[in-house]
Amino acid sequence: MKHFDEAALRLTVNARRTTACLAALGTIMVIAQSASAQTAFTLPAPPFDVPMLPSPSGNWTVMVGIGGEYTPDFVGSKNGKLMPIPIFSIRRAGSVDQFRGPRDSASIALLDVGNFRAGPAFKYVASRKSDKYAELTGLGDVKAAYELGGFVEYFPVDWLRLRSELRQGMGGHTGTVADVSADVIVPLIQRLTISAGPRFTWKSTKATAPYFGVDATQAMASGLPMYDTRGGAHSVGFGSQISYRINPQWEVHAYIEYEKLLGDAADSPLVKLRGSSNQTTIGLGASYSFDFRIR
Repeated sequence: MKHFDEAALRLTVNARRTTACLAALGTIMVIAQSASAQTAFTLPAPPFDVPMLPSPSGNWTVMVGIGGEYTPDFVGSKNGKLMPIPIFSIRRAGSVDQFRGPRDSASIALLDVGNFRAGPAFKYVASRKSDKYAELTGLGDVKAAYELGGFVEYFPVDWLRLRSELRQGMGGHTGTVADVSADVIVPLIQRLTISAGPRFTWKSTKATAPYFGVDATQAMASGLPMYDTRGGAHSVGFGSQISYRINPQWEVHAYIEYEKLLGDAADSPLVKLRGSSNQTTIGLGASYSFDFRIR
């Protein structure tokens, strides 16, 4: 009963956080919507251009939003929690309407030519506190990580998006992470679209060890056997999303993502003895788009 009460309390707290974030988004969007339907604001021209990249001058479209998702307590956990998820991307105004998958990092399409986009990408990985979950007792905390890198995506045909991201971690882990995904995009009726496709993630040893390794001290404190983790193929999975565009500015979506841990992550005693290699995330979200101009 104690464990049930603790789980119920966690769900209630996280649900309140998600509700508060959605309310804040609504307030921001009401303010934004009160602005002109044209360019919301203008920024000064940058003092210099970056070689090999197009000039940033011109109109840009920003997508901002927030969602709530039910996701594993931590990677490898067999239990779940509710948490808010931010949405952010920037692309050239007037370019092909941007499809966004739920696994996409925050990104800026500095290079946007035809069916090809590329630019910087960023992902925040929350800290893992050992005192929050009984399964992590004795394993110590892992600090929050900030993953910086870039993305490329390509539409070989209108209904297929291919995307790859490469990011370098700082903070909680200092390893390299690569994500590859493909999405088939099918319009069902006007404004309603469904998409689905495979996912694959590779992680280096430094990106894997802090979350799945067990050293001698941790083994003594946790009761788990020692485990030396190495990088490699981290997970394979499949995701699906349904989205509805209310108008040119507003879009809502729901999604489900399944991930199967592989290699040393799946073989970690934390996963084998206390967790699960099957990871499922279910989410809802809303986003708002507006334009700004760089002189």
